[in-house]
Amino acid sequence: MSSDCICAPATAPGGAISIVRVSGAGCHDIIDSVVDFRHGNAASASGFSVKFGVVPELDEVLVSIFKAPHSYTGEDMAEISCHASPFIVSGILERLCAAGCRLARAGEFTQRAFVAGKMDLSQAEAVADLIASDSAASHKLAFSQLRGAYSKKLHELRSQIVELSALLELELDFSEEELEFADRGKLRSLVSAALQETERLADSFRLGNAFKQGIPVAIVGAVNSGKSTLLNALLGEDRAIVSDIPGTTRDTVEEVLSLNGVKYRFVDTAGLRETDETVERMGIERSFAQIGQAAVVIALLDGTADADALLPVVAAVKARLREDSRVIWVISKADLLVPSQPPLPPLPQPGAKTGYSAPRTPVSGSSGCKSGAFCARLDIPEAIELSSLTGQGLDKLKEAISKPDSDSLAADAVLVTNQRHYDALRRAAEDLKRVRSGLESALPTDLIAEELRSGVSALGEIFGEILPDDILGTVFSRFCIGK
Repeated sequence: MSSDCICAPATAPGGAISIVRVSGAGCHDIIDSVVDFRHGNAASASGFSVKFGVVPELDEVLVSIFKAPHSYTGEDMAEISCHASPFIVSGILERLCAAGCRLARAGEFTQRAFVAGKMDLSQAEAVADLIASDSAASHKLAFSQLRGAYSKKLHELRSQIVELSALLELELDFSEEELEFADRGKLRSLVSAALQETERLADSFRLGNAFKQGIPVAIVGAVNSGKSTLLNALLGEDRAIVSDIPGTTRDTVEEVLSLNGVKYRFVDTAGLRETDETVERMGIERSFAQIGQAAVVIALLDGTADADALLPVVAAVKARLREDSRVIWVISKADLLVPSQPPLPPLPQPGAKTGYSAPRTPVSGSSGCKSGAFCARLDIPEAIELSSLTGQGLDKLKEAISKPDSDSLAADAVLVTNQRHYDALRRAAEDLKRVRSGLESALPTDLIAEELRSGVSALGEIFGEILPDDILGTVFSRFCIGK
């Protein structure tokens, strides 16, 4: 890779301060030709230092000077902090280019850091994810990956497979002597353990990607069960149209909300019912599709309706749930429900002394109003009683949505968030399955060794140890200019 001098703005427009980043051979001499320093110069600076200077007739600046290899890119590098005027930033870039720099390509600074061995490719990709993170969950995953927790786990896995491959390669070197350096029983055990870990990491992609993109939550139920009202209550604003007219929501309405640092994509769906109306029926089909795609399904059941009338809705939801999705059953309109009361004592006789006081007035929305018998009739577990109008049960619902995901994130589990990594893990898993099958079938060592080599190669792609240049270009093209 070229080590010529590159430059680019490293901060987004806006704010008070901008940073222009410069890296590559001769960059400190170029800085000295552009900036007049009060004391000394960039080329003679040692280690890391910050100097005050002036870009003549343009701005006063602070220049952070880094000497190779102690910099982000591993090269000689500098960062010019100036006032955030587009005119000033543009002027500094023009002078740098006139002095011998060229404008950097997207992601070129991080690509140089990767080539210099400052980070592996998975860590480099985490830089882009960190910049793009928009929730505490996505930030935590990206930061953990950048610091190497993810890489460490994958390196351990790949080392196991490399060790297995080395034993088989050794047997091939002594094939004429028909020696076996690897105990086949132990080898099968090691392959099975490596396969189990590879599949676990690959399976974590669904959750990891959901944390990164936003966990999909479908709000489903019969018409007029309060789905749109619930979405508005969760968001704290009137986002979805609410009407007493059945079938008002005919298409999905999607909004994003963060709960306990985790981003969720809430989807309000069309009400489930039998209909001959073409457009509404299309909306209902989309509702069914959302049930099958969502990680969390909020199944809203109108507490004022007859339970028997809701049996088809419950059956439709259960039939379309994914195996790994969570369903939260909610009884809506709790403010309209009246709790059952114990029998009142008889009225006192005139003149009798008694501790009896005036009868209590039933309070709408009290807990335990009807959920027991209602849930039993519908064959569902305990439900949350909710009133989107009064807020009753709303905090409990938010906790039911977010707590399992918050707990998963707090467990510091290594999660795959990158599609490229997921594809490589799946290929490695398939290779290990063929190795295990070959060992069980007593296939020749050379065939088993070939499958192991393929598995090692697939995992190496994740770190960038074995990767074509065109894939590298695709990876770094996702980055912003200046990073």
